[in-house]
Amino acid sequence: QVRLVESGGGLVQAGGSLRLSCAASRRTFSGNAMGWFRQAPGKEREFVAAISRSGDSTFHTDSAKGRFTISKDNAKSTVYLQMNRLNPEDTAVYYCASRDSVSWRGLYEYWGQGTQVTISS
Repeated sequence: QVRLVESGGGLVQAGGSLRLSCAASRRTFSGNAMGWFRQAPGKEREFVAAISRSGDSTFHTDSAKGRFTISKDNAKSTVYLQMNRLNPEDTAVYYCASRDSVSWRGLYEYWGQGTQVTISS
C-alpha cells in the first residue's frame, strides 16, 4: 500500500521560509520518483518540483527556481521541499506525489492528502 504523509505547512509572513516534508513507505520511496504539486484556491493543481528515484536529477518550475529546493533523505524515506522568500502567491495546498518510475517525468499515480501553506502580506 502506497502511503504519503505531508507535514510542515502553516502560516508565515511574506519573505519567510517553510520546509515541507513527505514521509513515504520504504517500498514506495526506494522504487519511485517523487514530486511536489500545489493547488491555490480557484486554480488548477500545478507542478512545483520533482526528484528522481536516485536523487541525482531534480526539476523546479520557473516559479520555484531559486526559491524552492527539493531533496530527499533515503534513510528516513522522506522527501522535502525547502521554500524560501515566500510570497502571498505561494499560498496553496501542497501535495506530495509519487510515480512508479526512476524518472520524475510523467504522470504521478500516488498522492498525499496535502498540507496548507498560507503566506500573509
